[in-house]
Amino acid sequence: MSIPKWIPPLFWLAALYDGVLGLAFLAAPGRWFEWCQVTPPNHLGYVQFPAALLLIFGLMFAAIARDPVRRRHLIVYGILLKVAYCGVAGFHWLSADIPGMWKPFVLIDLVMGLLFALAYVILGNIAVRDAVSHHASSTPAIT
Repeated sequence: MSIPKWIPPLFWLAALYDGVLGLAFLAAPGRWFEWCQVTPPNHLGYVQFPAALLLIFGLMFAAIARDPVRRRHLIVYGILLKVAYCGVAGFHWLSADIPGMWKPFVLIDLVMGLLFALAYVILGNIAVRDAVSHHASSTPAIT
């Protein structure tokens, strides 16, 4: 069974999205806070470390995009990243509100996390079908 055409581009998009965000907040976090009229934290390292992690996740998403079936196990970490951000930022948004600069990321990550979960299930079904098909073709016939 072939991989649905939307799965590799989803992970290329995630690689680009997290990579660009990571690079922007790693290289010039102060500018983003100023541009969004948000008071930055007392030390920009609090933003730069998560930004570096986004770059790492961006590389992981690119690896998944290149071979989604073989690297399906990595999708779980992408789902957890999106759950972590949506959980923390979403909780603060609902309980006390957060600056507007963070809200679009909650919505985008929520959609991406759901699409990652769907891709994970679909790729699992493909892997099972391929394994059953391979097993059936390599099992000698009993006569």
